[in-house]
Amino acid sequence: SQIFRESTAIIMEKNMTTVPRLKYFVDGQWRVSQTEHYMDVYNPSTGEVMAQAPCCTEQEVLDAVAAARKAFPAWSDTPAIKRSQIMFRVRELLIQHQDRLTELVAKENGKAWGDAQGDVLKAKEGTELACSIPTLMAGENLMDASAGIDTNLYREPIGVFAGIVPFNFPAMIPMGWMAPLCVASGNTMVIKAASMTPMTCMEITKLYQEAGVPDGVINVVTCSRNEADILLTHPDVNGVSFVGSTSVGLHVYSKAAAHGKRVQALCEAKNHALVLADAPINRTAAGIINAAFGCAGERCMALPVVVVQEEIADKLIAAVVEKAKQLKIGPGYLRDTDMGPVISKDHKRSVIGWINKGIEEGAKLVLDGRDIKVPGQENGFYVGPTILDRVTEEMSVGTQEIFGPVLCFKRVKTFEEGLQLMNNNPFANGSVIFTQSGYYAREFQKRTHGGMVGINVGIPVPVGVFPFSGHKQSFFGDLHCLGKDGVRFYTESKCVTSRWFDEEEAKREKVDSWDGTI
Repeated sequence: SQIFRESTAIIMEKNMTTVPRLKYFVDGQWRVSQTEHYMDVYNPSTGEVMAQAPCCTEQEVLDAVAAARKAFPAWSDTPAIKRSQIMFRVRELLIQHQDRLTELVAKENGKAWGDAQGDVLKAKEGTELACSIPTLMAGENLMDASAGIDTNLYREPIGVFAGIVPFNFPAMIPMGWMAPLCVASGNTMVIKAASMTPMTCMEITKLYQEAGVPDGVINVVTCSRNEADILLTHPDVNGVSFVGSTSVGLHVYSKAAAHGKRVQALCEAKNHALVLADAPINRTAAGIINAAFGCAGERCMALPVVVVQEEIADKLIAAVVEKAKQLKIGPGYLRDTDMGPVISKDHKRSVIGWINKGIEEGAKLVLDGRDIKVPGQENGFYVGPTILDRVTEEMSVGTQEIFGPVLCFKRVKTFEEGLQLMNNNPFANGSVIFTQSGYYAREFQKRTHGGMVGINVGIPVPVGVFPFSGHKQSFFGDLHCLGKDGVRFYTESKCVTSRWFDEEEAKREKVDSWDGTI
C-alpha cells in the first residue's frame, strides 16, 4: 500500500535491483551498509521478497557499540523525569501510528491483523511502564541507621546493553520488552533486529528519533550470528537481553556471562494445559483455540499441549476440532483473517516434518493442516491447524517446541497424573489449568513448575508491571524482563552511608572512630 511505501522510505536504499535494501541505524543516522551480503525479508502471506536486510560488517557493529558508549554519559545524566517525558512522546506516537505499524507487522511477519495489532499494543504497554521510570528508579533511605549516620540506596543506569531479537514479535520484544526500560533507565542500546522481520523495529526507532531520543542512545543493526557474537564479548557492552531458542540462549548466556555481563535469556517453551473433568467444554475449547493457533503458534506462550482427563477427552477434542475447522486461513494483512502463515518456507517444512514425526511416533492425526491451500496465495507459507491425539510422554512431538499451529492432546486419569506429566517437561514458561474447582486450581498454582500460570486463562502473559517469568530451560539469568525485575536488570544499586559533624564538634574530634558497628 501507499502507506507502507511511505513509511519505509527513509530506512531503504535505492539500488539497481527491484527489491529495496534496508539501511542500518547508528548514531542517529540511517546508513548504507558496506556489506556484500543481504538477507531476504519475505511477506510470508504471498511468498514475495519485500526487502533485503544487510548482514552488517564487523566494523559496522563495532561502530554501533561505539556510538552507544559515546552517548551514555550525557544520556545517563539526563534527569529521569526528562527521560520519562520523552517516553510519553514515544507512547503518543505509537498510538498515532498504530494502524501503520500493525500493517507492517502483518506483512513482514504474517500475523493475522488482530495478532499484529496486539504485538504493537504490547510495545505500547512496555512504553507505558517506562513512562513511570522516576518512580521505578526511586531508591530507599534510612535516617539514623546509627546515631547521626544515614544510609541511602540509589538506582543508577549501567551503560550499553545489547538486545538480540527473534522474528516472532517484531514490535513487542525489541520495542516493548527491551528498549523502553533500558533507555528510560538512562542506558543506551544496540539492537540486533531479526533479519526476517527487521522493519517494524526500524520504524519504531524512527518514532524514538521523532520523540527526541538523542543520537546514539538507540542503534539498530541486522547481521549474522558471527557479527552478533561481538556484542557478547565487547568490553563496552554491559549487558545482553536475548529472546530465542534454548540452544542459542545457552550460548548467549554462557559466553556473555563469562565476559562479566549481566544476561537475561528468554528461550523455548512447550506450555501445557491441564483440563479437568469439571471444566465447561465449549468455553474451554474456545480458550484452547486462541492459545494454540493464535500467531500461527509462533509464540513462546502458545499452548501446544493439552493434558485432558480421559472421561471428557473425546468431547473436548471434538469441540476443539470443530472450532479449528472454522478458522479462516489467509493473508495476515486482511482484517478478516483468523490465522496467517508461518514465517518462512523452511519453517513450513520444519512444522510439516514435526507433524509427520508425530504420526510416525504413534499419535493419532485428527485434523490435518499439511496440505492447506489459500486461493490466490499459492506461494504463501501456510500450515493449517493440526491436531494430534493420544500423544504420550515418550513422543518428541509432545515434548519439543515446534513453533507452529500443531496441538497435541495427552490423556490422563487424575489431577496428580496430569500435574506430574506437565512438570516432567524440561521447559516451564507457562502452564494452565481449566477447572471449576478452587481446590485444584490452588494446588495447581502452588505445585506447577510454570513461571506464568493461568487458571481458566489460556495465555497467562501478565501485564507489563509484572515480569515475564519463565523457568527451567525456558530462561537463563537472574532477572526477568518487565516489571520490577526489568528495572533491576537495567540498573544497579549504590548504597551511600553518610555522617555530618557540627563544626565545633569536628574541631574537638579530629579522628572519626566509628567502626561501622551498630
